[in-house]
Amino acid sequence: MLGTILLIALILILLGALPTWPHSRGWGYYPSGTASVLLIIVIVLLLTGRI
Repeated sequence: MLGTILLIALILILLGALPTWPHSRGWGYYPSGTASVLLIIVIVLLLTGRI
């Protein structure tokens, strides 16, 4: 249950980090890259059964 909630939250963070607004175009890949790494970590933990 907790893993599913974390996965959904990280997917929302990943979508929110996309540079689609004018003020966020200068951020580069930093926000979405960080969210992607966190998403991959949570997926690996879910698959190994640690969460």
